[in-house]
Amino acid sequence: MDNSLSARSSLTFGETLCVVFVPVIAIAEALFYGLTSCFSFRSSEQKKKEKKFSSTFEDILALANDSPFNVNEVEALHELYKKLSCSIIDDGLIHKEELTLALLKTTVGKNLFLDRVFDLFDEKKNGVIEFEEFVHALSVFHPNTPLEKKIDFAFRLYDLRQTGYIEREEVRQMVAAILSECGMYVENEILEAIIDKTFQEADADKDDRISKEEWREFVIRNPSLLRHLTLPNLKEVTTVFTSFIFNTGVEDSHW
Repeated sequence: MDNSLSARSSLTFGETLCVVFVPVIAIAEALFYGLTSCFSFRSSEQKKKEKKFSSTFEDILALANDSPFNVNEVEALHELYKKLSCSIIDDGLIHKEELTLALLKTTVGKNLFLDRVFDLFDEKKNGVIEFEEFVHALSVFHPNTPLEKKIDFAFRLYDLRQTGYIEREEVRQMVAAILSECGMYVENEILEAIIDKTFQEADADKDDRISKEEWREFVIRNPSLLRHLTLPNLKEVTTVFTSFIFNTGVEDSHW
């Protein structure tokens, strides 16, 4: 036990957050692999329900032009979205309960990390995730997404009160919640030592909070922080799921 605590206390915050961000990548993976297992068992009635939520080709094309995904890949994401948005409430929108069910296999209980991720995905702040927001959210994890967007997402994840700064209590709450969800236990003394070390390295002006620019510089010095914000399979979404059949009427290379 002592050796384990000693090893944990020697971790830099960057190394610890590298572990903490594993659930972020798990979200993207669950949205793909968890949901695609259901496609082979869709009934005719389910397909009829999903059909009424279809986006037009113009919508698909607009999203492809505004994201790292091509037309066929956006269509693949739309198939996933339709399945998820009908899992509990049949209205073609993803509610928090539906995201919770997809990722945690239950709708019972409170999860600070998932709540925060849902808030970030819900760009319009109307309590649901629309398809456009779904694509924008998964775009963060795409290998071709600029580093600055990944840095911004990570910053907003920890800016719980949306003040434009990361404060000590926000880091404490988020790290403790995520480690708990992962089944990892860290004593308060070690957690505080990690947070202290973080603010020593990241809080350049020593005002006991981390600004966006300070966070950016901190991440640039610790690139492993963003390692789990890239999901390589997003570059091959149409080949990973060979059961999908797309009928766009055009070749993606035309766009």
